[in-house]
Amino acid sequence: MRGSAIDPRPLPRRRSTRSAAGVVASAALLLPLLGGTPSAGAATDDTGRLQRAFASASAEYHVPLSVLLGVSYLQSRWDGHDGAPSVTGGYGPMHLTDARTALAEAPHHGEGTEDARGDDARAALHPEAKVPADSALPARLKTLPEAAELTGIPAGRLRADESANIAGGAALLAAAQKKLGEPLSADPAAWYGAVARFSGADDSATAAAYADDVYNVIRSGERRTTDTGQRVVLAARPGVAPRTAQLARTALPHRSAKGTECPATVSCEWIPAPYEEFGGDDYGNHDLGDRPKTQSIRYIVIHDTEGRWDGVLNLIQDPTYVSWNYTLRSTDGHIAQHVKAKDVAWHAGNWYINAKSIGLEHEGFLASPDAWYTEAMYRSSARLVKYLANKYGIPLDRQHILGHDTVPGPTTSNIPDMHTDPGPYWDWRHYFKLLGRPFEPSAGKNGGLVTIRPDYAANRPEYTGCVTSGQPCAAHGSSEVRLYSQPATSSPLINDIGLRPDGSPSTIDVNDVASRVETGQQYAVADRRGDWTAIWYLGQKAWFQNQAKKPAAVNAAGTVVTPKAGLDSVPVYGRAYPEKGAYPAGVPVQAVAPLPYKLLAGQKYVVGDLQPSEYYYSATFTTESHRVVVGKDMYYQIQFGHRVAFVRAADVRVEPSSR
Repeated sequence: MRGSAIDPRPLPRRRSTRSAAGVVASAALLLPLLGGTPSAGAATDDTGRLQRAFASASAEYHVPLSVLLGVSYLQSRWDGHDGAPSVTGGYGPMHLTDARTALAEAPHHGEGTEDARGDDARAALHPEAKVPADSALPARLKTLPEAAELTGIPAGRLRADESANIAGGAALLAAAQKKLGEPLSADPAAWYGAVARFSGADDSATAAAYADDVYNVIRSGERRTTDTGQRVVLAARPGVAPRTAQLARTALPHRSAKGTECPATVSCEWIPAPYEEFGGDDYGNHDLGDRPKTQSIRYIVIHDTEGRWDGVLNLIQDPTYVSWNYTLRSTDGHIAQHVKAKDVAWHAGNWYINAKSIGLEHEGFLASPDAWYTEAMYRSSARLVKYLANKYGIPLDRQHILGHDTVPGPTTSNIPDMHTDPGPYWDWRHYFKLLGRPFEPSAGKNGGLVTIRPDYAANRPEYTGCVTSGQPCAAHGSSEVRLYSQPATSSPLINDIGLRPDGSPSTIDVNDVASRVETGQQYAVADRRGDWTAIWYLGQKAWFQNQAKKPAAVNAAGTVVTPKAGLDSVPVYGRAYPEKGAYPAGVPVQAVAPLPYKLLAGQKYVVGDLQPSEYYYSATFTTESHRVVVGKDMYYQIQFGHRVAFVRAADVRVEPSSR
């Protein structure tokens, strides 16, 4: 997104009488069911500690183990995040929320100051984010204090101690079950209402979508090693049929999805962005269109909000602000739609991309590495993206599912101001697995391409500038891999003349994308040397570490472009605009302005699309003058650097990557 939105601020007993010996005994009885056995060596093998904590909490609070594990998986995938809070102040494997403690200070990432509209036919748009006054926190943002009251465990321990956190989550589930008048049944099917309540949702549709996801996890089963090396297993229970009728007893109100364009598998509401005139014939905060009838929708752009849910919703309803199509809530994956797909939102900083895209804002912060996203939001987002991609024929790959950070600057002057969200801490590998398009090898070394695919948790490049310029960010998993000018970490980073025309060196600042590639992006291999691989990147040979035992990429094959025979170089563009002769009277001609880069002879870049040149003129409030201008020029979209770019089809030769 483009600016900080909201910031809720000031917070921070009864312990069960069941004996510790009884809890340990119950856990020991459960271990054989989980694939483990008590042994003399258990004290030295700590990899099952978290599994035992779930078993103990299940026994103590009489919550079925599969329910406890399923809820925790949907919250955090069982990760503890070293005690750091999520983007909404949720702690630990159970995502117990303590927003006043966690979110009192959230660093602003200080990314670019782009014109979100990005249309040269209109004045640049740089609205001020009007931050609303602090208000009372909703219940979903303060479950940890409630857990402290139920368990007698101090709030600090619930935040920092994974076992205590799991116990707090179990206590909340048990309390929700009792409030519904239900017994503490051993049957997981009897806990649907309590799981729905645990979500913190304030409407029945969101609570049901959350509970359905939990029971999908229970039926399919899951197993993984957590961020602390803990092995956790949820055995599949395919026959579990939850008692969904319990939802009515939660007394949660119904929220209509009328007017939304969402799949039935998510919870969605319509909160429209205003299309209004104001001031001196100005208007906002989007443009009316008739997509896909008049122009195709080819992209979905992933953003983070840099603000909290309620404040972001205030901004989207301001006609003087900018816009996007959907906002997704972190706590439970709830979705609000604001702009219809037929219309054009102002979100990506590049008018060509805006006119052909749908923008999704996810509640979160780029420069808060430990402010993690919930599994509930990842899953809800993936379902929405799959639905939109299927409806509009959008390929599920990284040249069409773009991060805001991979949208190109439309002209040379715009490049330094482009935004960099969602940033290195968005887990693209996990996201595309949820999309049903995991990044797998598709060739051997002779395929000629690589797909960037580091192990997110183990890949921890150093970044600076999350809180204070030049100061190290907290060590954290990352989707991005650093590039060097030579096969050595002591060599200079790759430079980006668009970001730094003066030739000054690239940095490891969290917002500096000059020398970084991102999970799922594909590049042509330029060289290999031992544990290093070189790719063609921004007109240069760029090296990254790609060790056999710790690969940062997998081999692939595909289609590439290279300059036509006889050409030393070809220009690179940030938008695929028509030639001058294509514009009718009354529509101002838009410059076909190359970026400061060159695609040089002998270099190859991966093709994402072949598309006609196009410009949508919509600079007036009334739609009579609106026109979609389509030219004769054709363009290839390519993965040129960290961001995508365009080259004229007439300038390049297309060939298979293995040639």
